[in-house]
Amino acid sequence: MDVEALRTFVAVAEAGQFQPAADKLRISQQAASKRIAGLETDLGVALLVRTSRGSRLSLDGQVFLPYAKKVLVAVEQAERAVRPGRRPLRVDVLNRRIAPAQVVYRLYLSRPDTALDAVTLGLENAAQAARAVLEGSIDASFRALPADQLPPGIRAERLLNVPLQLLIGPGHPLAGRKWVRPMDLAGHRIWIPGIRPGTEWERFYQSLAEAFGLSIDALGPHFGDEALMDALADSSSLATLVGSGDRYMWPETYDLRRIPLRDPTPVYSHLLLTRADDQHPVLTELRDHLRASRHRTTDSLWSPDWLAA
Repeated sequence: MDVEALRTFVAVAEAGQFQPAADKLRISQQAASKRIAGLETDLGVALLVRTSRGSRLSLDGQVFLPYAKKVLVAVEQAERAVRPGRRPLRVDVLNRRIAPAQVVYRLYLSRPDTALDAVTLGLENAAQAARAVLEGSIDASFRALPADQLPPGIRAERLLNVPLQLLIGPGHPLAGRKWVRPMDLAGHRIWIPGIRPGTEWERFYQSLAEAFGLSIDALGPHFGDEALMDALADSSSLATLVGSGDRYMWPETYDLRRIPLRDPTPVYSHLLLTRADDQHPVLTELRDHLRASRHRTTDSLWSPDWLAA
């Protein structure tokens, strides 16, 4: 059905004459008559009754008019939703507890009028996230994308480096330290359950373990963050690694310790993946926010050399 014909029909119905309706639409009276005639042909009914004093709605026209108006409202809403700056920027944050979700949330808090939509699509790995960005189902994603998986048309920017921290219970031998070196963790059991094969974080932890001689245990099912906190609180030997911007909660009685890693500081780089030609204005706001809140340190940083950016 021709939307312009619908718009013309509504204009004529409201004006009661063709010429004022045509003037409003900035078309000729002849063009307006052709549109209405085509619409009536498509529907197989007469919508208007022509008289010497103008036009009035037929019975079919009276029935059709409210539906035509609803269609035009829906079309206007659809057009408005995708106009530049109107459609929310759709960002895949992977997990609502970790740093990407927190940084997007802080951007929203600082600028409540910003059109943002943070989603967790459950994509299995960085390559899938990059494809989703290319296909347009999301505008951006935060992923540690390997360089060998960077597809043409994707822009990868290293704007969110998250320092790793050791998370341990009060009985752990390192619990009293203000900070530790990554190599000091050699010989300690670092348990990170739920690492899925073929993911970028599996590759990251493999690189981390090789670089500093660590033993990272991914065995066993992951029963959730709460179960992991329970295990840490009850153990004098168990440790895990978390990002400094990750948000985890546990009872105060657990007395868990978050201890920074330094000399060097290992960072997990959540690359901002976008389409190279995406001009959404909120992307500029997001980039500026990431740069302004970037982690600053005098310590040397470590990250794997296979990252795309």
